[in-house]
This record gives sequence, structure tokens and C-alpha cells, in this order.
Amino acid sequence: MTLIPSNPSASSPSAPLPFQTWTWRGFPICYQQQGEAGPAVVLVHGFGASCGHWRKNIPDLATGCRVYAIDLIGFGYSAKPTPGEAIAYTFETWGEQLADFCREIVGGPAFFVGNSIGCIAIMQAAVDHPELAKGIVAINCSLRLLHDRKRSQKPWYQRIGPPIAQKILSVKWIAQFFFKQLATAKTVRSILLQAYRRSDAVTDELVEIILGPSRDAGAVDVFVAFTRYSQGPLPEDLLPILPCPALLLWGSDDPWEPLTLGQEFAQIPTVDKFIPLPGLGHCPQDEAPEVVNPIVLEWILGKEGKSNGLV
Repeated sequence: MTLIPSNPSASSPSAPLPFQTWTWRGFPICYQQQGEAGPAVVLVHGFGASCGHWRKNIPDLATGCRVYAIDLIGFGYSAKPTPGEAIAYTFETWGEQLADFCREIVGGPAFFVGNSIGCIAIMQAAVDHPELAKGIVAINCSLRLLHDRKRSQKPWYQRIGPPIAQKILSVKWIAQFFFKQLATAKTVRSILLQAYRRSDAVTDELVEIILGPSRDAGAVDVFVAFTRYSQGPLPEDLLPILPCPALLLWGSDDPWEPLTLGQEFAQIPTVDKFIPLPGLGHCPQDEAPEVVNPIVLEWILGKEGKSNGLV
């Protein structure tokens, strides 16, 4: 079972907030909270990340909101139960987790903010539980380019690679060996330098935020389960049926989720605004919080004001 550090500075030296624990379906879930007034905001990380990835955003957003950052089950310092035995690692599962978190900890509806795969999780939560979603902020949403439906549209020679890799990773000792090579400071830093355009944002602190939870014994099984997850919803499935408005932010230099593909979402009626972020990569909220935080805070407070009849 995952142990949440009693002292956050052990894995994130500059983190100003303690980790807190919420029990969901018998499993410990890690989260952080700041802010005493204003609309509730729930921050949801991307693949391999955790609530620590929002350390540069929480304090600014908390000036006008009650902010919560949560580790999805299977990630960060939340529990990592064996896939298939106690839990399935799907967006439906994470959507249920977020909905229950709003009911039991937040105390009601919230604005959801996500990065990468976290965007799909918050959309799923909003679609399945519309009474809990005030608005969605999606930052460099995962396009799920390896999804079965998207692969089926490619030439045969581009379709065969991912299933072969998934099959190989299903062999436990191979998966363990591969993950061991991946979960090193050098490799994590190299991957982050691909995702980020501002290399100075890739600090030792950030590397440890990503690397720390990977030392948990259950991390390998969760990694394999998600790399084999090529089904479930796509953003283009969920965006049109959102019960609330959406703000989409997109780092223009994202090497994994191309801006040109993301811009197609701007035409969907539920998308209130689509804002490209020039010169930024896959995680602009961490790479350039001074750019992202004001946009997100202004949009959320504006929507909250309209819903309360104040503007």
C-alpha cells in the first residue's frame, strides 16, 4: 500500500502545503488544499504526475478560490491497488473518484482543471455527474493518439507497433525491467526536457516529484495497465456532451499533443475559449505559471460571477 509522506519536503522541498489523506473505497488518496473562500477548484494531474505538479498554481488560484489538488488512484502518493483485482484503471473509475471527492471533501460542485490525461478524467467526471461540474479547464488535453479507434484509421504498418509493444509489456519480468530503466532521474529528466520548452523549469525538484511515487511497488503494474489501455473515451467524444463550459489552453510547442489537432476542438459549442500559449510545451501550468494562472483564475471567477448574477 502506498504511504503518503508525513513531510512533503522529503519529495518536494518547496511545497508549501501538507499532504492530506482521504479514504476512497478503502484506499488512501492523497490531496492538498489551500484557500478558504470562493468557488471550489479541483486540479487533476497528467500521466505519471501528481498533485505536486500544481505547486506553482495552487497559491495563486487560492487567492480567489478554494483549491484542491488530488492524486488519482494509481498515481502520486495515492494507493496503487493491483489492476483488475480491486480496481480498473479507466477514465470512468477516475471520474467516479473525482465525483466522490467533490461530495465528501469539497462539499459540492467545483470547477475542474486538468493537464494531459487529467483532462479526460475531469471531462468524464463532468459528463457522468453534471450536478458537480461548474466548468472545465483543459490544459494540453491528451488526444489519445494510440487509441484503438485512431490506430484503425492508419496504414497497417503504423498499426502493428503499439499492440506488439503492449503484448511484450504484459510479460511481468520484461515490464519490470523496462520500468526500472525508465524510472531513473536521468531518464525522467530527459523526458521532461522533451515535454518542456523552458529547460530551466526542469529542476531537481520536478524530477523528484515525478520519480518519487514510481518507487512504490505497485507503480509498475499501474504503468503497464495504462499503457495497455487503448479503449475508453476520446476528448472528441466527451467535449460535445459536457454539461458545462470549457476553457482549453494549449502550449503551442507540445511535442506529444500537436496544437494543430487540438485547435479542431475550438469549434465545439461547449468550448467557451481556446487559447494557444506560444513557446510552451506539454505542461504550461508548470512551465509558465505566470502565464497560465491569471488566465485560469480570471475565467473561473468570471464564470462564477455570471452564475451568481454578479456580472
